[in-house]
Amino acid sequence: MQSCDVLVIGGGIAGASAAHELAADRTVVVLEQESQPGYHATGRSAALFRESYPHPTTRALAAASRDFLERPPAGFGDHPLLSPRGALLIARADRAAMLDDMAAELRTRGLVVEPCDEAAARRLVPVLRAGTVAAALYEPGACDVDVNALHQGYLRGLRARGGRLIADAAAERIERRGGRWRIAVGDEVFSAPILVNAAGAWADAVAALAGVAPLGLMPLRRTAVTFDPPPSIEVSGWPMVLDAGGAFYFKPEGGRLLASPADETPSPPTDAQPDEYDVALAIDRIEAATEITVRRVVSRWAGLRTFAPDRAPVAGFDPGAEGFFWLAGQGGTGVVTAPALARLTAALIAGRSDAALAGPGLNESALGPARLR
Repeated sequence: MQSCDVLVIGGGIAGASAAHELAADRTVVVLEQESQPGYHATGRSAALFRESYPHPTTRALAAASRDFLERPPAGFGDHPLLSPRGALLIARADRAAMLDDMAAELRTRGLVVEPCDEAAARRLVPVLRAGTVAAALYEPGACDVDVNALHQGYLRGLRARGGRLIADAAAERIERRGGRWRIAVGDEVFSAPILVNAAGAWADAVAALAGVAPLGLMPLRRTAVTFDPPPSIEVSGWPMVLDAGGAFYFKPEGGRLLASPADETPSPPTDAQPDEYDVALAIDRIEAATEITVRRVVSRWAGLRTFAPDRAPVAGFDPGAEGFFWLAGQGGTGVVTAPALARLTAALIAGRSDAALAGPGLNESALGPARLR
C-alpha cells in the first residue's frame, strides 16, 4: 500500500493546480486515468482570460486568479502565461440594452470596458457584417491563456515539491476504512486521509464509486473548428468576438480563426467527438454574422464542460463523507480560475475557512457542495 497525505483524482488543470498548492506542505499523489494528464477538457480549451463572465462567482474567481497569471512564481515557466487579445461582445437590437446594463455593472467593479457602435466594432473586426451589430462592448484587458504552459507549470511545480503524478491509473475501487480513503488501481492500493475529487466530467462517477452521493453535475459538449481567414486579411490583432445571445464566438488562433457555435449538448462522461451538425452550425453562424466564407474546415474537435446545477464551481468537503473534497463543476472556466480555486482548496483543507488567499467572498459556504444538498 502506498500512503500519502492527499490523493487527487484527476490530472487536468483543476487537479494539477490543487496538487501543486497542497504539495507545499503535504505529500500528494495525483491519479490520472488517461496516459497523458489534461487529455480531455484542459487539452481542448481555447481559454480566454476575462473578468466579464456572466456568473458572479466565476467573475470573482477570475479576478482572484489574475495576479498569478500575470506574475507566476519564479521558475514556473519560460514564457508569459497571458498575451493581449481583447474581447468584443456584440449584440443585435433585442439585446443592446443588456450591454448597457452590463457595462454599468462592470464599471462599478473597476473593470475597463468600452461601449461601441457598429462602426467602432467593425474597426476592430472589419469582417463583421453590416447591420448585424446594434451595440457592442469591448474589454481591452482580456487575454489569451497559454493553457499548456500553465498546466505544465503546475505539474513541474508538483514534482519539484515531491508530489507524484501517476498516469493510466483509473480508480477501480474506492472505500473509506480506518479514517483513510483507499483507492485500488490494478494491483496497487493508494491510501490517504483526504481525497480530492478533481475528475472533471467523471466527478459524479468517482463519488458514486466512493459511496458518496453525486451532486448532479452536467457534462455538456462544446464544439470548435478552425479555418483559414480570408486571403490578404491580417487577423492576428483581432479580439475574440462573442455573441451576446450565446450563439457563437470566434478568435484568431495560430494564424487561423477558431470558432464555436457555443453549443451545450448533454453528454455522458466520454472522449467527446464533434458532431457534424454542430460543425455545420458553427460555419452557418459565422457566415451569417460576418462576411467570411468558410471554404474548408482545417480541424474540428469537441470537449466537455461540466457544470453544477447552479453553474458555479464546487470546492469543499462533502458534508456526508469525511475527508472527501469536491473540486469540480468549473464549466469551461477551469483554466482561468485555477489559481484561485487551487489556493482555496489548499486553504480549506488546511482548515482556514476564510480562504483569504483565494479572494474576498470566496469561501466554503459560497462554493462548497453543501449548497447543492
